[in-house]
Amino acid sequence: MAFIFADLIILPILNIYRKYYGLKMAALMVGAFYLAMVIAGYAIELIFGGLGLVPSNRGAMVMESGISWNYTTWLNIAFLILAALLVLRFFRSGGLPMLRMMGGSPDSEHSHAQ
Repeated sequence: MAFIFADLIILPILNIYRKYYGLKMAALMVGAFYLAMVIAGYAIELIFGGLGLVPSNRGAMVMESGISWNYTTWLNIAFLILAALLVLRFFRSGGLPMLRMMGGSPDSEHSHAQ
């Protein structure tokens, strides 16, 4: 439950709260969400502990203890190269001037020729 409430207080959402509700109300909402997150976390801990639902024997095994060269390593390298090629193509095809043209906040007015 605490993770669900924690998703409500990430930075982009806090910025939306600030713009939509104002700074004072956004701060009040963040405080309420944080308090709900803490209370939910402790409530779940106490309820599960009180009912004996927390396992006492944790038999987790670590399969690999170190870094190894397996198929995921090769896939990571391949997609890193692919990403680098796509970024290179983006810059060579005029992507940077396009990003500069698109800059600015959504609130600012842009003049578009018709």
